[in-house]
Amino acid sequence: MDFSGIAVSYDERVLQPRAWTADQSRWAVEAMATAPPGPVLELCCGAGHIGLLATALTPVRVRRPLVAVDLNPAALVLTARNAEANGLAGWVEVREGDLTDVLAREELFAVIIADPPWVPEAQTAHYPEDPLLAIDGGPDGLTVARQCLAVVREHLAPGGLAVLQLGTAEQARDLEVGSHGLAVAEVRHGERGVLVGLRRDRSAAGSGSLS
Repeated sequence: MDFSGIAVSYDERVLQPRAWTADQSRWAVEAMATAPPGPVLELCCGAGHIGLLATALTPVRVRRPLVAVDLNPAALVLTARNAEANGLAGWVEVREGDLTDVLAREELFAVIIADPPWVPEAQTAHYPEDPLLAIDGGPDGLTVARQCLAVVREHLAPGGLAVLQLGTAEQARDLEVGSHGLAVAEVRHGERGVLVGLRRDRSAAGSGSLS
């Protein structure tokens, strides 16, 4: 399929890319213009379309490496294939595994993109065409989002921005950002769901160093 100008392949093992998620890619591109030096991290990457579009939209002279992470091995195969199909293979590293296990403690990222499952488990039966692993967000839809937030707390560089996709404004309010130098910079409402921008103060101390 065409995803806002890049070619994306997917199959029944991952969630079909939604056109409106390109808004997350574009916000990531905006963030890269002012973010500190360092790579981009994409959590719950699926077919890789969101991170790959952000990479493709960034001029080569200022383009950043992308680390794409997913628990589903099929997602990483598709992400690597889509990176190659769009001439971006040299910019992308894929990592399979749990969000909290695949990153070294010292790694920091200038921009983090996260599109976790956010459908409450009681509502997943309404979407039989979608893989359960890709949509089930637990009792309140925030189980995986909270895991993504924990990664942001540990791995977002000072002055960096994380862009998190959620289903509703209520979920955005219920997600407790806490301290760690993080604050909600902005909430954007899209065609479906909301995007939450989390910024780390430039004076905040990180746990690692920029990759």
